[in-house]
Amino acid sequence: MASVERTAYLRFKRTITSRELHEAFTPGPSEVAWARGKARSPEHLLALVVLLKSFQKLGYFPSLDEVPELVVGHVRGLLGLEEAVRPRHDAYRTLRHHRTIIRERLGVEYDKERARAIASAAIWEAVQTKDNPADLINVALERLVKERLELPGYTTLDAMASEIRTEVNTRFFEMIASRIDDVDSARVLGLLRVVAGSRSRFDELKRPAKAPSVSHLREHLTHLDKLELLGPTAKWLEGVPPGKVEHFAGQARVLDAAELGKVGVVKRTALLVCLLHMAKVRARDELVTMLCKRMARIV
Repeated sequence: MASVERTAYLRFKRTITSRELHEAFTPGPSEVAWARGKARSPEHLLALVVLLKSFQKLGYFPSLDEVPELVVGHVRGLLGLEEAVRPRHDAYRTLRHHRTIIRERLGVEYDKERARAIASAAIWEAVQTKDNPADLINVALERLVKERLELPGYTTLDAMASEIRTEVNTRFFEMIASRIDDVDSARVLGLLRVVAGSRSRFDELKRPAKAPSVSHLREHLTHLDKLELLGPTAKWLEGVPPGKVEHFAGQARVLDAAELGKVGVVKRTALLVCLLHMAKVRARDELVTMLCKRMARIV
């Protein structure tokens, strides 16, 4: 599950500053007049205004129990209500009516199916180039707000992003693996093989450049040549967005040979190819950097 804190999906903060209280939760004169004309009791009036300001802030209706007491007290004081007045609804019908009139006032539509369809389309489009679940959820949120739709629950968006991301990534994994013949596939998967008394070649894909001495330059050139001999990764990854390649390589980089060996063979092959490709890119960059540093010492 993607952390909600890393997304643009708003929730009530644990601490609310006086400035935020004033800017986000202070009803205007027209809002107060409108609410007084709709509510039948002080409790309903307080509940209606609290829901109105909460929706304007969050983009969805929270439970009244979720609204911080600081916000409730702030609104209660501005409405001139007694301290004992609590925001509540006598029946679900009243709550449903309040939500309906708030949507009408704000020009927001409540349509679960349309919201899910729009969010799904936005995530499908974004996941072709992005991979971070939080980024995918943010794209969906932006599209929903633009369409003036009430936001679905966070778990709904998170599950949708996870499902679509898995499906799209699986297609990329299968596409990459299908381009590699049996000989090249065996060579790539052989990177994970650990020979007794030594480490796997998989670790070589993660090795950093050394100091720019002449011997290290020669060693780095040999390392780059060995990487190139492992296969034409650029050809295998044709059509895969660079952002996806980098992310897949990152997934492989944080695992060791044993952990990656437990991944399904199709995904394992694709992750190794991406890591190998990025290792080549990094090795070329490091070679240039080493050469520049070496020349700077000479000149």
